[in-house]
This record gives sequence, C-alpha cells and structure tokens, in this order.
Amino acid sequence: MSESKSRDFSGEGIYREFITDQYQHPLNHGKMSHPDISHREKNLSCGDDVSFQLKMGKNGKVEDVRFTGHLCVISTASASLLSEEIKGKSPAQIEKMSREDVLGLLGIELGPTRLKCAMLPLDTIQNAFRINRKYGKGGK
Repeated sequence: MSESKSRDFSGEGIYREFITDQYQHPLNHGKMSHPDISHREKNLSCGDDVSFQLKMGKNGKVEDVRFTGHLCVISTASASLLSEEIKGKSPAQIEKMSREDVLGLLGIELGPTRLKCAMLPLDTIQNAFRINRKYGKGGK
C-alpha cells in the first residue's frame, strides 16, 4: 500500500466526507472493452454486487482496471480506492493485500457487517486472479 498518499479523514462516523466523495465520484468506475480478466461477485448478506475488469500489461502487472455494480457507500469507496491502488501491481502483490490494507485505504474502523462490504472488492479482485491461471499466483 502506498504510504505517500495524503487523505482528509475529518468528520464523524463511517460516512466521512472522504468516503462519501469516493461514493459520489468513484475512480475507475465503468466498463472496459476487451479486458484480459473479468470477474463478478456478490455479498449475499447485503446484496452488494461488483464486477471488475482488468487489463494486464506486458510486464504482467495491472495496467488498467474498471468496476461496475450495485454497491453500498462502503463497498463503492473500497472498490474506488482499490482500483487505483492495484494499478502497477503484480498478481502476487495483490494476493498479499489484506484487510488492514483496505482499512488503511478507507481510513476508518468498521464492524463485522460493514467489513464484509469493504472486503468485497478486494476478495473479487483476488479471486479473479485465482480463477484466471494465466495471471494468477505464479504468474508474471
């Protein structure tokens, strides 16, 4: 995770201005034509649904990423921030990302239910690589 990014976490509760802004103006939101990898997952406990499309560079690292879906505020903010964070990373680096990385990007503490919302995007991306052996573990 990049430590050099500065974020304003002022405000109260989980819907801080930063999180709300990520929800209202998500980074890398939309469909990608001709992705190398595409994967969709749902959080059955709340109904969140996300699809990621990834374009891999010749160096085996994520070159571009897009996401779509029906997501709550926390899931959207997580997908937005993660989509930017994984650019330039290899599948192996992304596989090593954890709950702490997601919470660090969001800058908030979450209870168990909201943690599932925050983790859905990372789980989806990691599972996309696991399913697609060409770019999965052991890939470039």
